[in-house]
Amino acid sequence: QYSFKEVFGTLVVQKELFDVVAKPLVEDLIRGKNGLLFTYGVTGSGKTHTMTGSPGDGGLLPRCLAMIFNSIGPFQAKRFVFKLDDKNGVDVQSEVEALLERQRREALPVPKTPSGKRQLDPEFADMINVQDHCKVEEVDEDNVYGVFVSYIEIYNNYIYDLLEEVPFESIKPKWNSCNTPVRNGDFVPPQSKILREDQNHNMYVTGCTEVEVKSTEEAFEVFWRGQKKRRIANTQLNRESSRSHSVFIIKLAQAPLDADGDNVLQEKEQITLSQLSLVDLAGSERTNRTKAEGNRLREAGNINQSLMTLRTCIEVLRENQLYGTNKMVPYRDSKLTHLFKNYFDGEGKVRMIVCVNPKAEDYEESLQVMRFAEMTQEVEVARPVDRPLCGLTPGRRLRNQAFREELSRKLELRGGPVGADPEEPSAAELFFQSFPPLPSCELLDINDDQTLPKLIEALEQRHKMRQMLAEEFAKNVLAFKTMLQEFDSSVASKENYIQGKLAEKEKTITGQRTELERLEKKIKTLEYKIEILEKTATIYEEDKRNLQQELESKSQKLQRQASDKRRLEARLQGMVTETSLKWEKECERRVAAKQLEMQNKLWVKDEKLKQLKAIVTEPRAERPERPSREREREKPLPRSVSPSPAPSAPAAPLRPRRSRSAGERWVDHRPPGHVPTETLLQPRVPRAITVEAPSERALARCDRYLLTHQELASDGEIQTKLIKGDVFRTRGGGQAVQFTDIETLKQESPTGRKRRSSPPDPTGDAADSEWTDVETRCSVAVEMRAGSALGPGFQHHAQPK
Repeated sequence: QYSFKEVFGTLVVQKELFDVVAKPLVEDLIRGKNGLLFTYGVTGSGKTHTMTGSPGDGGLLPRCLAMIFNSIGPFQAKRFVFKLDDKNGVDVQSEVEALLERQRREALPVPKTPSGKRQLDPEFADMINVQDHCKVEEVDEDNVYGVFVSYIEIYNNYIYDLLEEVPFESIKPKWNSCNTPVRNGDFVPPQSKILREDQNHNMYVTGCTEVEVKSTEEAFEVFWRGQKKRRIANTQLNRESSRSHSVFIIKLAQAPLDADGDNVLQEKEQITLSQLSLVDLAGSERTNRTKAEGNRLREAGNINQSLMTLRTCIEVLRENQLYGTNKMVPYRDSKLTHLFKNYFDGEGKVRMIVCVNPKAEDYEESLQVMRFAEMTQEVEVARPVDRPLCGLTPGRRLRNQAFREELSRKLELRGGPVGADPEEPSAAELFFQSFPPLPSCELLDINDDQTLPKLIEALEQRHKMRQMLAEEFAKNVLAFKTMLQEFDSSVASKENYIQGKLAEKEKTITGQRTELERLEKKIKTLEYKIEILEKTATIYEEDKRNLQQELESKSQKLQRQASDKRRLEARLQGMVTETSLKWEKECERRVAAKQLEMQNKLWVKDEKLKQLKAIVTEPRAERPERPSREREREKPLPRSVSPSPAPSAPAAPLRPRRSRSAGERWVDHRPPGHVPTETLLQPRVPRAITVEAPSERALARCDRYLLTHQELASDGEIQTKLIKGDVFRTRGGGQAVQFTDIETLKQESPTGRKRRSSPPDPTGDAADSEWTDVETRCSVAVEMRAGSALGPGFQHHAQPK
């Protein structure tokens, strides 16, 4: 579906279409505005019929002409008062120049323009017999009007004048150097007219024939003369298919009357030239339907190309209007769009009539036509046209007409104007009738002595009356001369007075003009200063904004730095507090360890003193036995130098241990990254299941759990921890491990000094106790106790060196 401003049915009459579409354009033409009306559609859709009409029912063109002449008929200027120049302008001539021009044109042996009194051609007489008498209501009666018409066609993208009185030039083939036609089908087109642009940026056709017309009949006869020259051809879709775009241009020149209302004002700036273009576009057609060949095919291609250019221009205008872009409109791609460029730029209204053929074969082409027409009506670029102001009092023509009527009436009272009714006596006849009547002058008898004396007496009376009238006339003439002299003197004095006043006024005006010039210069200087101050203020405001932004960024940066500083201070305060607490605890731990170490040393010394005392008190006859390894084992180990374990929460109650006689099974958990130490003393785990990762199945089959963990000590040696635990079942049916103790195996490199099993004997018996077995030389022992800090049941003991 497509939306349009007006949709007319198949039974619409030409008058209804004219009232809606063309009548507003004619009203704008008389008001001095330009207009463009064209018909658009596929071939055979009725475009020419809509524009021209049919016998008995005239189309849009004759109705436009009738409305124009019905509106300006009484106010038309005489022929050749308006004269068009070669630059799309118009000049105004005086009555004498127009009369000489008419006489010169009548003397030339050229065909005269049709006259309204001539008998019309019956071929088109019924088309212009419009009985509506439509006219514009508000017509400026103080203007005179002149109508000019021209008719051109655009054929194969060339412009031809249809009113030019030259023999028709057929399209001739090109000839080569051998004086034979070229085989590729190229043809030489006839001479084309040139498009130019006037000083108001309006396009016009150079050298186009423009005929001044004075009536509807005369204008339509000019149109019909050009219509016969228009190119038409017979195709399979239309018997009389238009092969060109025809443009009928109506120009209306109007100029104001002078202050007296008698003659046209001789000022070119006050002339208004408006134009109404009625365009009958050639129909778009598809060659596969028309079966065109040769010239018809070339014509169809040029027609479709020009219509495509028109569509492209409308689309670009619509895009510029909707999206605010400034794309270049391709007017110059076609003579049709180039000719009406000023209309699309806003110099007047544009109206388009879309003709649609209801035939099913034209359905697709009609859809394309309606889609383009719907898009076209969204383009609105019209601008108002300013008419020049003449500054004269309106109603001059009516006042001049009333003055002439009054003058004619007074002349009739004084003796009648020239050409009055001969039956009415004139003033001279009434004057002669006041003289004494002459007696009869017939002499029938020789002895008649009365006729001549009576005649002499009557003539003498008349002579005396004439002398009296002459004297009275002389007195009146003298009085009138005196009055004229007095009037001249008064007029001269008044003129001198007026001249003096005018001189004073001119001096005042000159002074005021000087003052105005000075004030204008001062205004320009102040405007320049204001502009400089505005620019300076703009620069200062820009600097102020920049400085404010910089200040805000600096303040935000300072705030961030202050917050970071506070956060850092709080963090450092926490670290200081934490470090101080840590070092306090470390100092306490070291003091306690030192105390315990000193206590252990004192205890060792006491034990040695006791042993020494026992040796001393024993009888010398008995040789002391060397304590065996079993006794050494039975001896209580010395206390560790490490601090006592910190009190901790009570350990969870262990489950009842099974009897060792039943045989314990171990889960030996060795991670994949285990490194063999290859030392002499290796942990031995009986009845063990070795795994790399503990599983529920392995834990269910064993009672004990052993995890071998290796790490690098501070001295670079490998330190092995054996973490032991008991495996028991949970209530949910799973397996759990509770760690009980940790063994630490540490490997040390041998040093250069010798180890002693005990401190050197001060008595000198060092040879007996210097070297002992391996168990005696071990200075590190491991004791497991429940609740130690290193794990369940772990306690480290070391012998001081």
